[in-house]
Amino acid sequence: MTTTTERVLEAAENVILGKRRQLRLALTCLLAGGHLLIEDVPGVGKTTLAHLLARLLGLDFQRVQFTSDLLPADILGATIYDRDSGGFSFHAGPVFAQVVLADEVNRATPKTQSALLEAMEERQVTVDGHTRALPDPFFVIATQNPGTQVGTFPLPESQLDRFLMRLSLGYPDASAERALLLGRDRRSLIAGLDPVITPDELRALQRQVPEVHAAPALIDYVQALLAQSRRSAGSGHGLSPRAGLALLRAAQAWALLEGHRGVLPEDVQTVFPAVAGHRLGTAGEHAGVEHGHAAALLDEVAVP
Repeated sequence: MTTTTERVLEAAENVILGKRRQLRLALTCLLAGGHLLIEDVPGVGKTTLAHLLARLLGLDFQRVQFTSDLLPADILGATIYDRDSGGFSFHAGPVFAQVVLADEVNRATPKTQSALLEAMEERQVTVDGHTRALPDPFFVIATQNPGTQVGTFPLPESQLDRFLMRLSLGYPDASAERALLLGRDRRSLIAGLDPVITPDELRALQRQVPEVHAAPALIDYVQALLAQSRRSAGSGHGLSPRAGLALLRAAQAWALLEGHRGVLPEDVQTVFPAVAGHRLGTAGEHAGVEHGHAAALLDEVAVP
């Protein structure tokens, strides 16, 4: 692991206690240039994680609370007539930030959810026929409540596929929870933090990810996992070629974080549940079941 990423993780672990693995996966997702979906019950630190990463990385941050009456223009922005100038001007929405928190994304209607699709995939938005580029880096962290809760609209498969990873934070263990109860408010801790790295340093790390070597045998392993997912009767559907690219890029980012000179099978196995789980599940399944499908696939494919 590089000294730079070590500093980021050490600072993050002082705020979000007992979640080292989830923090490392979230940072891996960002290094890989992907977007992150976090599903869990309210109050376990989903929003805090988004605030924390933006603060430590020195990135612009915007939060959008998704509700049933939220409109696409509330996210993307709109062209408004200026009476003083006699012309129209574009007022950028919150999506024009380097880190965007889409809070409780599954409480909005499908029309509003889909407004994020072009932004997440193309790193640009089109409003009134004009295409505008989004900042670099651009990182969407979406949170959602379990689908069993009242007032939720499940994300369609096409939108789930836009997220490189899906995580669940879960409840803290007893010692971490006690430290939270006795410690300072997490928001005040974040407010007192200074950026650990600059956006330029982050972009440099992101450019290193595709350069991490993946041997032919490692590519064979990734292909074997993809093929087995398509044969397995336990999954809703198999992994697509795009999912394979996402898996390889996430494994490269994890290897970079770990300081490996090349991608190891263990790197693929570590990121596989977070990358593949939400792409394997069937409608209505929660993150734990989906990760179970992914873990079963790992057991079915021999390691090179």
